[in-house]
Amino acid sequence: MPEIDAPWVEAPVSRAVMDALGGQAYFVGGCVRNALLDAPVADIDIATPLVPEVVVAQLVAADIKAIPTGIAHGTVTAVHEGEPIEVTTFRADVETDGRRAVVAFTPDIAVDAGRRDFTMNALYADRAGNLVDPLGGLSDLRARKVRFIGRAHDRIREDYLRILRFFRFHAWYGADGIDAEGLAACAELADGLETLAHERIGWEIRKLLSAPDPAPAVASMAASGVLVRCLPGADPSALAPLVHLEGEAGVACDWHRRLTALGGGPWGKALRLANAEIKALDAIRDAIQSTESLEVQAYHRGPEATLSAALILAASTGQGVPKDLMELIALGASAQFPVVARDLLARGVEQGPGLGAMLKQLEERWIESGFRLEKKDLLGEIDVGGSLGQ
Repeated sequence: MPEIDAPWVEAPVSRAVMDALGGQAYFVGGCVRNALLDAPVADIDIATPLVPEVVVAQLVAADIKAIPTGIAHGTVTAVHEGEPIEVTTFRADVETDGRRAVVAFTPDIAVDAGRRDFTMNALYADRAGNLVDPLGGLSDLRARKVRFIGRAHDRIREDYLRILRFFRFHAWYGADGIDAEGLAACAELADGLETLAHERIGWEIRKLLSAPDPAPAVASMAASGVLVRCLPGADPSALAPLVHLEGEAGVACDWHRRLTALGGGPWGKALRLANAEIKALDAIRDAIQSTESLEVQAYHRGPEATLSAALILAASTGQGVPKDLMELIALGASAQFPVVARDLLARGVEQGPGLGAMLKQLEERWIESGFRLEKKDLLGEIDVGGSLGQ
């Protein structure tokens, strides 16, 4: 039985592309790694000794659309029945500057494996799912050891983003005890992170903090001097308690919450975050600083920001979260103010600034009642002249 027995091996797009390339192709990287770990597979990548021009010709001959997405670096995107797969020719790095590489094509799978970052990512599988392991990465994968291929310093100098990938992969796939050689190399070459685009750093931070438990990896980043390069002023001390509280509360991990717990920032410019992401972080910070009750916070700021703030405060102070945390948040998040402007107009309130002010006053009274006052009760406080009683 082949080592890789996953649905994507026999998926129509996989079969079509593999058949078009005549068996001279291998599944590679994350799809193979995750299949062996019984983890979800998001993307399927294929590597081949065939040069890009031959890849394109054979795909087209098999009636598969071939898009030269990165043909200078050997990558062609094959599209079959609307589903894409990237096909990349075996490569060797000729020249690197820490961000990009000049490559040469090679027919040698071992050479292609040698230019990758970690041994667990240098795993291949043939059309039938049989494993091909040129560098012995399977043993590291089984041991959950994230280890650079060859000399760690050399791999990092080829692309300084590999520093952050080292910690991110350890958070997702590593066991206890980070690789000492890799950690030392990351510490020594941390200043190379300054050459990277903010977008690339931001993307890695998102994925790192989305791991089930990134706290040990982030602590190693801090100890090695990497964290301060990416997130100046960040403090990882609250992250481990936060992850524990998330588990106790049964809530999904959220990188916005975890990034806020690290402190420092704001991170919008430094990580090139989208406006919606910045808004989510701001909402959590505002909720942390609020003196309102949990239910009122949830009404004003939404359940996500309120929950995140409560968990962060509990993790930072060690006081724990209220036992009725989720009930209070649900109460506020579901509350709907029952009065609208036309209700006041019907009661004789004149159009203008006073209308909005009265709506606000009624809303405050409704909130103070614990969201219990009904529409008739609130409107009953307006006298015949359209004024609000005291």
